[in-house]
Amino acid sequence: MDVVWLQLFNGLSVSSILLLIALGLSITFGLMKVINMAHGELIMIGAYSTYVTQLFFADYLPKASLGWYFAAAIPVSFAVAFVFGFVLEFSLIRFLYGRPLDSLLATWGIGMVLQQLARTVFGAPNVGVESPQWLNGGLTLTDGLVLPYKRLFIIGLVLLCLVCMYLYIYRTHAGRRMRAVMQNREMAACLGISTRRVDAVTFAVGSGIAGIAGCALTLLGPIGPSIGTYYIVDAFMVVVLGGVGKLAGTAAGALGIGLTNTLFEYWTTASLGKVLVFLCIVAFLQWKPMGLVAVKTRSLDS
Repeated sequence: MDVVWLQLFNGLSVSSILLLIALGLSITFGLMKVINMAHGELIMIGAYSTYVTQLFFADYLPKASLGWYFAAAIPVSFAVAFVFGFVLEFSLIRFLYGRPLDSLLATWGIGMVLQQLARTVFGAPNVGVESPQWLNGGLTLTDGLVLPYKRLFIIGLVLLCLVCMYLYIYRTHAGRRMRAVMQNREMAACLGISTRRVDAVTFAVGSGIAGIAGCALTLLGPIGPSIGTYYIVDAFMVVVLGGVGKLAGTAAGALGIGLTNTLFEYWTTASLGKVLVFLCIVAFLQWKPMGLVAVKTRSLDS
């Protein structure tokens, strides 16, 4: 019985990581229809921001405060990725709206440049981020069931980000403007909403969430210039399966992929498990091409 609960917890843990990675991509892709292949590099920026924050605490602050560097790294990672996403949207993305293939190639090129820049600044080898002492160990439920504090912390962080995004989208003026642009861009512009500002802020917020995802990934192992490329395909699968631009769909898609992937890997192998998950997603999209939760619009289909 402990093995079953452990597999369920592992599936939930994988789902939370996928959700955090895909959350910003879902909102950005859902609103602007921009295929952002540099999303993985925004994750990398968040991971390296955490690494730099750790070095700053170790070199310039008292040793007693070193254990709390990770708490400071979360907003720092969000802020750095937010600013970079805002600059990227202003300088490049805004010229590529309505041109999905061009945006795919351009952001892929930006991603390659960022990876090389990271190799130049931090070096090609992976670097380690030391976990704070209060995240070491685990919660012992039974002799055979121990839940690592790191995984529990990531799950809690994902839930906090999900709640914050829900409040931002559905309980703030900025969120209402964002949903208006998502449903009908032309009508929103006629009503006086600055669609340019909404685009820039939304892309920056999605980038900031990617930065938090990179911060969380530092708890799972070493980080390097290509850390984001390992997760970008899974992030797009979560977005497409859940339904573009919907928080509920993204959460459901991440939960479904995480649980099924863990179960398939337990019954077969890691490689075969991913293949089976991909085949299940393809079969499901043949039945519901719009994903689990479709976006409602006020525009008429031509």
